[in-house]
Amino acid sequence: MSDFPAPLTVAAAQPLLRPGDVAGNAAAHAVAIREAGARLVVFPELSLTSYTLAAPAVSLDDPALAPITEACTATGSVALAGAPVASGGVEHIAMVRFDASGPSVVYRKMHPDEEESRRFAAASSPVVMALDGWRLGLAICRDSMMFEHPASTAEAALRSDTGGIDAYVAGSLFTPAGLARRDKRMPHLATGYRMWVVQSCFAGPGSDYPETAGASAVWAPDGTLAARADDRPGRIAKATLRF
Repeated sequence: MSDFPAPLTVAAAQPLLRPGDVAGNAAAHAVAIREAGARLVVFPELSLTSYTLAAPAVSLDDPALAPITEACTATGSVALAGAPVASGGVEHIAMVRFDASGPSVVYRKMHPDEEESRRFAAASSPVVMALDGWRLGLAICRDSMMFEHPASTAEAALRSDTGGIDAYVAGSLFTPAGLARRDKRMPHLATGYRMWVVQSCFAGPGSDYPETAGASAVWAPDGTLAARADDRPGRIAKATLRF
């Protein structure tokens, strides 16, 4: 019997999103989850509101989010969506896990940029999420471009019961100008840590940026590209992670 977990099918989705339209964006998430046919479906940074920094914080009790839970229940998927969240008067850019039991915040961004920092606090704790025996280091956009983030996530995993990271999973947004740097860094992350890298990226209009790059992708531990979407909204990059 193998000591390794079974293969994990992942999808990096980039649905068409609209600023501040939580109900409409939730419906788009649900469609993507049903279409993806994957155990794990990852969405871009701030996907529930679209990347618009003026959008109000999302309440996880909002009934508008129900279609995502319903889609996860119907498909057996786990989804990782992005949202602004508030707790105790402090706001963060967060990653929200959806499954059959509903939504919960699983990670808060550790490295917001200068503009984001005017509103959102920086979290201090890396997170490794377990799913079907896989150890998933979580990141949000700029986190993945900072040397210290994957290093601190790997260190935290080694200190914990998880013992390591099998995949690094990020929800992001890149402009066309930033895409080349992303495409150079992610294979280096994969090979440097011998892990899969999964990155969902914003595509299309509807954000604070006049142009976004899309290009959601998955890289294998040897740095090769396993799947990649183009720049159009509605695309899904899908791959099966294996040891």
